[in-house]
Amino acid sequence: MGIVTPFPNVRPTQVGFERLELMRILDLYGRMVAAGHWRDYAMDLGRDAAVFAAFRRTAERPEFRIEKRPALRARQGQWALISEQGVVLKRGHELGPVLAPIERRLMKVVSD
Repeated sequence: MGIVTPFPNVRPTQVGFERLELMRILDLYGRMVAAGHWRDYAMDLGRDAAVFAAFRRTAERPEFRIEKRPALRARQGQWALISEQGVVLKRGHELGPVLAPIERRLMKVVSD
């Protein structure tokens, strides 16, 4: 008869954001633009990580980077919030708590 060839274990060649993840990130970006904090963004979809970088001005380093690294899913969590200096501010398994430090910047104290 015929020879059965096993299906190769193919890993995705590119890491990307799912629709709901990207909607959540872009919603935060839009609110930060409306508040006057950010003016530009960039996305890098690579083999190991997907990165969303938010800039105060186009010619500077990104103020924050939101990284998704699926290889760290079982360990520290696949999501990371990284500052302009490269310091990891928050890491986790879900996107919401990782974005919390940025969302706190939008809150304003209402005086009587």
